[in-house]
Amino acid sequence: MEKVRCAWAKKALDIEYHDQEWGVPLHDDNKLFEFLILEGFQAGLSWSTILNKRENFRKAFDNFDYKKIALYDQKKIDELLQDAGIIRNKLKINAAITNAKAFMEVQKKFGSFDKYIWSFTGGKTIINKWDDMSQMPATSKESDAMSKDLKKRGFKFVGSTICYAKMQAIGMVNDHLVSCFRYNEIEYDK
Repeated sequence: MEKVRCAWAKKALDIEYHDQEWGVPLHDDNKLFEFLILEGFQAGLSWSTILNKRENFRKAFDNFDYKKIALYDQKKIDELLQDAGIIRNKLKINAAITNAKAFMEVQKKFGSFDKYIWSFTGGKTIINKWDDMSQMPATSKESDAMSKDLKKRGFKFVGSTICYAKMQAIGMVNDHLVSCFRYNEIEYDK
């Protein structure tokens, strides 16, 4: 019998991402930074587009090493603007550099980005019970608060919709449909 998945997981990369990553609680600062950057680049585009270019982004952005990205100069920016393997948007490239610097400031203040970002849900996953994709919100009070605070700290491309997508990606919310096989498989911190 075929597994029932969330309706958006149709293409091979989407299915792999859905089945292995989406909604799984993530607490590693390096991976959290990767999603921060990828979600920013996704603004106005489909997540499938980002998944198709994810490996290219890893190569172009030094495997999402925020310490290196924070030091990118104009030469590196120009190089990235010529890289057809990524989204060549100057504002988003500059935002990645700005966000790397802000990310390290948050780490200094809170001990880790993980501790900071998960504070918006009290350190726990919000478990929703959606029967249909149309019930799923684009934002929440938590993503609104996260967006406001990230902007205050100097982050770019962190609107509430982007923050909610990040919350879904890193397991701060479980937005798998209740009919999806992953809904009950994901393990949470107790």
